[in-house]
Amino acid sequence: MTRFFAAATVMLLLGGCALIQAAEEPTNLYQVTPKSVFDPDAPSVRWQLAVEVPMAAANLNTGRIAIAQSPTSFDYYAKTAWTDRAPLMIQTRIVDSFENTRKIMAVARESILLVPNYLLQSDLRNFEAMYYYGGAPIAHVRIVAKLVQMPERQIIGEATFERCVRARADKVPKVVEAFDQALGSVMKSLVNWTLRTPSPRLPTEQSPSDISKFRNPANVVIDTANCPIGNEASKVPIADES
Repeated sequence: MTRFFAAATVMLLLGGCALIQAAEEPTNLYQVTPKSVFDPDAPSVRWQLAVEVPMAAANLNTGRIAIAQSPTSFDYYAKTAWTDRAPLMIQTRIVDSFENTRKIMAVARESILLVPNYLLQSDLRNFEAMYYYGGAPIAHVRIVAKLVQMPERQIIGEATFERCVRARADKVPKVVEAFDQALGSVMKSLVNWTLRTPSPRLPTEQSPSDISKFRNPANVVIDTANCPIGNEASKVPIADES
């Protein structure tokens, strides 16, 4: 009996050491960058904006870098991760991008004590590297955004932004570059759309919004470019050389 407990204790210790070793294995961390160049004719606005953390399904609400081997299978790169959960990282970069425009009175994360005139809500629908089109993987980014007027919480704009960029090689650093380029294009369009949707004036200084306009499905913005159509992926651009 004593030998049994001794053997069991050794096995537990070895198992614990293995877990500690696995937890201490080095992980390569990556991040995306904000946009800094925007349309020069974008309006300067007098209102304040709060940016919510994008909603995301459980498979994207993680710090792991997602890959899709097929339209129905999902996985992650080993020993690599984003510097934060993907939605939080993207929220930070969206705020940074708005600040870089120098066109907005104030912008901040929704969690701080800012009294916003508008609230930017979004869903992160796609943020994965697609492997099932052959060749190097394709970074796929899609965000569905809603602009909400406060304090009425009235939706005054809805838009979808989608971009795809093929990595220059099937290597994680090159795939991250493709993600950075695809997300950068999405954020640039998102920022420009947000600045242009309401009047540049404060809501209290303008006539009431034409709500019927925003409730018309025909006015929903669909901004998608360079993504595969069916099995055709020849128009997906290759990431810029860095």
